[in-house]
Amino acid sequence: MDNDMLASLIPLFLSILLSGLIGFEREITNHPAGLRTHILVGLGACLLMLLSLNGFSDFIERYQDVARVDPGRIPSYVISGIGFLGAGTIIVQGGLSVKGLTTAASIWIVAGIGLVVGAGMYFEAIVTTLMVLLTLFSLSKVEATLLNKVDNTFLLSLTAKKSDQTFNEIFPLLNEKDITILESKFEDGNEVYSPNHATYTILIQIKKKFEPMELIDKLQQLEKVKKVSIVKK
Repeated sequence: MDNDMLASLIPLFLSILLSGLIGFEREITNHPAGLRTHILVGLGACLLMLLSLNGFSDFIERYQDVARVDPGRIPSYVISGIGFLGAGTIIVQGGLSVKGLTTAASIWIVAGIGLVVGAGMYFEAIVTTLMVLLTLFSLSKVEATLLNKVDNTFLLSLTAKKSDQTFNEIFPLLNEKDITILESKFEDGNEVYSPNHATYTILIQIKKKFEPMELIDKLQQLEKVKKVSIVKK
């Protein structure tokens, strides 16, 4: 193996390692894009950076008088183009809450790390990776401690008969369970299949130990309620 091949292999394997560490954190916390996605993004970005720096050397040497190559052009397209992948991890739940922004940001920064590794800036890439891991692993605990921010928010969706009394029956039940309503949304049912029903989407916060099935059973016992679902925000 010659020196040129070895020089290319080092950044490729380093990009796999660094992006894999960030992807592993996303994987163990059950987020949409995990280990494989982050590795592929980082590796692909690194490969394109190597292409930008080294892939046109023969062409430049052959046409020295006319060739003008901008090594920053391909990386700029990588950073802007990676947005579509990040957008795919963002989920809008019930029109009330957004999930996946942190994962989208981690994909974007993994692409940046891959580019930096491809450019031979290993120290900067390693330090950035450590900073990202520190942010992902530690700051959630800091938020919970200093800002009293607890991961106890759920999205409750109900299909029920349209009536002014529907909420009057639901609210006392939620209050009984010490549940706080953060936001709510109302949508009329389909005019053909369910003209007499409506969908109530409610963002709720739990203050104590919570059993989703217990709440679902209680709500389904209400005469006006037809369908209930609850998901973790």
